[in-house]
Amino acid sequence: MRSRRLEYSESTRHALVDSAVDLFTKRGYAATSLDEVAKRARVTKGALYHHFSGKQALFEAAFDAVESRVMTRLAEIVVGPGDPWERAMNGIQQYIKICLDPSYQRIVIHEAPVVMGWERWREAEDHFSFGLVRASIQALVDGGELADLPVEVTARLLFGALTAGATLIARADDQKKAGAEVSTTIIRMLERLRGNGPQTAVAEVPTHRGRRR
Repeated sequence: MRSRRLEYSESTRHALVDSAVDLFTKRGYAATSLDEVAKRARVTKGALYHHFSGKQALFEAAFDAVESRVMTRLAEIVVGPGDPWERAMNGIQQYIKICLDPSYQRIVIHEAPVVMGWERWREAEDHFSFGLVRASIQALVDGGELADLPVEVTARLLFGALTAGATLIARADDQKKAGAEVSTTIIRMLERLRGNGPQTAVAEVPTHRGRRR
């Protein structure tokens, strides 16, 4: 049986991570102090240092928590029974919605590359996200949706497009419009790779037309 001490220790760690996610989302990494994190979690600063060596370690735990929740939601859509094409399209559309989430935007997209460093951030993104993208492409190839395409290359290109799209959305003045444009563009690119199969209905994105000559 699990000891009460272990349960209390895990409960304390969860409280600290939840507190960090909330404060890093609202204030950003630089403007958040460890004293504030501990106070919001209702633990001592000593308890915080028992679990985390410092502010960056706490940030990385917050990053892991946000990414884990996101990947769990996406895996429920992308992996499992059903038509692989529909699962992949639904997964893309769900990911675009996630890109509008304040915690995902602030912690994963804006803060993580700076706090963790570009290389460490890319490694973490690979760890959490790339496997799901690759599994989706593998299912499409196995199902004959993307025949004659190398899985690793195709997955890397889609992963890059999704990562760039997330950054574009986070920096846009009109994020919902940017999200619709990113979703439509990525789905249409995949449809071109699909060949002559039936196309997926996507929302039309308003465009600005130039003057007639």
